Amino acid sequence: MPSDALPSIDVGLLAPVSVGHDALLSDGAVLSTMIRAECALVAAYVEVGAAPREARVEIDHVFGIDEKYGSPERGIDVDRLVREGVAGGNPVIPLVGMLKAQVPEEHRAWIHRGATSQDILDTALMFVARRAVEQTRRSTANAAVWARQLAVRHADDVAAARTLTQHAVPTTVGARAATWARGLERAAQRLGELTFPAQLAGAGGTLASFVEITGSQDAANALPAALARALELDAPEAPWHTSRWPVTEIGDALVQAIDALGKVAADIATLSRTEIGEVSEGVGGGSSAMPQKQNPAEAVLIRSAALRAPHLAATLHVASALAVDERPDGAWHAEWPTLRELLRLAVGASAHGSSLLAHLRVDVEAAASNAGRTGGRIVSERLRGVLVPLIGAERFAALLAGDDDLAPRLRAIPELQGTGVDIAALVDPAAYLGLAPRLARGEHHPGGGTAREHLGGTA
Repeated sequence: MPSDALPSIDVGLLAPVSVGHDALLSDGAVLSTMIRAECALVAAYVEVGAAPREARVEIDHVFGIDEKYGSPERGIDVDRLVREGVAGGNPVIPLVGMLKAQVPEEHRAWIHRGATSQDILDTALMFVARRAVEQTRRSTANAAVWARQLAVRHADDVAAARTLTQHAVPTTVGARAATWARGLERAAQRLGELTFPAQLAGAGGTLASFVEITGSQDAANALPAALARALELDAPEAPWHTSRWPVTEIGDALVQAIDALGKVAADIATLSRTEIGEVSEGVGGGSSAMPQKQNPAEAVLIRSAALRAPHLAATLHVASALAVDERPDGAWHAEWPTLRELLRLAVGASAHGSSLLAHLRVDVEAAASNAGRTGGRIVSERLRGVLVPLIGAERFAALLAGDDDLAPRLRAIPELQGTGVDIAALVDPAAYLGLAPRLARGEHHPGGGTAREHLGGTA
């Protein structure tokens, strides 16, 4: 293929985590949504009685809004739009002219009437974000369901808990999966609680143009909610041109979801190491050079997203903090690609997370074998409580030296002779699981509440 035929935009060559999962976030999807926002503004004018119904009917028909599978961006020269968008600093300015050129002359005045570019672009990005967040929420919730199933299935299967990379005490495979599930469930819940307000405030955030156009403060006040209804967005409480909490809250919730997915992926990547071998991906890639390898490809892709996401959210917060005056001078512009990239990562990572947990293979025997590799020392916390009162701390420390099986050493301790202590049970990892099986099955903390409730508040 000649170089001039290669795509000039990002099609995912270096971002495999989102390939095939981000159709809602393409330039075409954003353009389509901007046009829908312009058409929705006309619909809002009709709803408050300012514009004739014929204007909405004609304009919706021109851009296919009245068709089940309409493509509003048809007829728009995208290359020209991109070029001309540079001069004004955003694509809405040239888009308005292109849209008016396609609308019958008697209705052109209602395109973009009274609005500013930020109204349309903010509203369009909220529409795009709502759809992408819902897809992310579904995938994250599905991943949580798969994790819960793993937790219950392996509630009693012994594994080594690791702290600071080293064997700590026994746990179960299921308890670890339940930890994954709780993080994913919390993230999915937070995604479901987000709001996506439309934006309609006019040039300086005062809605003065809409009061002038409608001839009524009440009608102008009702216009933003009417716009929101036309797009199935949330009605804004007030203009948020420079109060960017809708964007930062979305960003924070997306990062929480990607964090939860990243935790799962990091654990799986570690546990699938050849020398550990407690889990393996049901689907995955090999190596271009080493045919014996079965790389944890989905875990790797999720981790790539988890490494990038927090920094994108930080950019959103910086932009929010520097949203000066009544329209930001660059901070707003920095949000657009940042939010979209964060949405792309979340949609892709959550899809891979659901697939990863749905197909994950657990090697119960390997987990149990690893838990027993220290010859019973994994229960040294328990042994200390039993033995130190009998033999003292110094002899107990000497007892733990080496890596041989502790059971014969314990049987040779004179102070344990005739005590009836079951040595085999004492060093059995399966006999020192605490609440791990109950945690795995979700049977823990009956009657528990939030810290706020315990302090006398309400949730």
